[in-house]
Amino acid sequence: MATPDMTTPAHGIDTDKLIASLPERIDAIVTRGAQANPEHVALREDARSLTYAQLECAVDALAARLAAAGVRAGDRVMLTGENSVALVAALFAASRLDAWALVANARLSAVELDAIRAHAKPRIALYTVEASDDAAHHAKRENALTESLDATPIGAFALGAVDPHSTQEPHGLPSDRQCAALIYTTGTTGAPKGVMLSHRNLLFVAAISSTLRRVGSSDRVYAVLPISHVFGLASVCLGSLYAGATLRLAARFDVERAGAVLRDEHMTIFQGVPAMHAKLIDHFTPRGGLDARTLRFVYCGGSPLDASLKAAAEAFYGVPLHNGYGMTESSPTVSNTLLDAPARDSSVGPLIPGVEARIVPLAHEAGGCVDDTGELWVRGPNVMLGYYRDPVQTAATVTPDGWLRTGDLARFENGNLYIVGRCKELIIRSGFNVYPAEVEQAFNSHPAVLHSAVIGRSVQGNEEVLAFVELRPGSTANERELADWVSERLAPYKRPSSIRILDALPVSASGKVLKHQLGKLAG
Repeated sequence: MATPDMTTPAHGIDTDKLIASLPERIDAIVTRGAQANPEHVALREDARSLTYAQLECAVDALAARLAAAGVRAGDRVMLTGENSVALVAALFAASRLDAWALVANARLSAVELDAIRAHAKPRIALYTVEASDDAAHHAKRENALTESLDATPIGAFALGAVDPHSTQEPHGLPSDRQCAALIYTTGTTGAPKGVMLSHRNLLFVAAISSTLRRVGSSDRVYAVLPISHVFGLASVCLGSLYAGATLRLAARFDVERAGAVLRDEHMTIFQGVPAMHAKLIDHFTPRGGLDARTLRFVYCGGSPLDASLKAAAEAFYGVPLHNGYGMTESSPTVSNTLLDAPARDSSVGPLIPGVEARIVPLAHEAGGCVDDTGELWVRGPNVMLGYYRDPVQTAATVTPDGWLRTGDLARFENGNLYIVGRCKELIIRSGFNVYPAEVEQAFNSHPAVLHSAVIGRSVQGNEEVLAFVELRPGSTANERELADWVSERLAPYKRPSSIRILDALPVSASGKVLKHQLGKLAG
């Protein structure tokens, strides 16, 4: 039996009123900004900056260009690029035409992009060729023609040929039923799935995120998380622009450049994955630290945060490191720690207002669950429309009454959510549950370890624990030393039977460890 449904106090937010106030389409964020504060800088990249008024003009001009090329309402527009003014403008231009934005990271391989394209069947592809060498390479494969908008400085882009066989999807639907963005995710299996996120999904998360963080026009937000990933799209990009802030775009993470922007351009908000924070700490601490005193909010998400990195980051930045949980299918935010009540541990905080959750025991625990850990189910305005062209997988993931089966193992403690691993990653060793995140935290507490990943492998009548470790640059440690370290911190049944030190763990473009690839390395 599931636990009673959990909700969180609204913290002064009337969620019904907030939802009722949301516009019908995400491009209305730009229009609102242009009306309220036209001369305020909306977007800044190395090459240029655009005010809200200029961004509004750019969205209109690019929408007109896409329409002239043959884009219709209900079409998929594949946006292949990296964070840039052109990518943001194209995202909103697709919305203005009531088309779907299929945002794909240009750093994906040709094979990966071609698989996505074959499944989604977009009407046209746009490449941010000026901002991304990888996008330029993919554009060249398609013989896409480079062009620019004469009246609007968004940078050069390339448009591919229109696919005459691409069909329109239903359009003109209400905000909660009309798809705004199609985000392909590999999850833990490696099989890409197209997650359909509605305009209301994205606007709800943008509004809640910016409200909880008290984002305003005086904020300067460092946007280095890929906008092709839902964390960078909804929480960072849309959330910041919804609040009228300035978005400082970076095509990809470079530790020296990131430090310079945070310090010299007086950023106030920085959201990143754990590896970004770890690399900044390792790079700048020997150089006397990073004087980024304007930062008021630093956030970690996308992957588990261990206690040792949290403590090191808070000492490094001089402000709390906030944490949260989400997934592509929930647009992404489910929970985060509160501005006025940062967690002292690795909790991902209470649920955001408007979202409810339950913990459902796993099937093998039905006869006698020994703890309060189970699969997390969530429901709310953030839950996706479904998987594109995959009704079977959609039905398996979202219940008829709207509960999203996250596939993550979690528990609640004093109203805060704790994520302990993936259901499919749960290792059952000699009848005991081993949560990979707990073992990873033991490894990550070692001073030489940058990050680690733990998986299970079936052996006759049992499962064994395998660990893969990436060391910090310039640090040394061997398998025996690491084994002794974790043995002091883990019960015998949780200790790995194998530890491998790798030059680098395989990660996705958003920084998430690709554990299915580690299974192949295990042999």
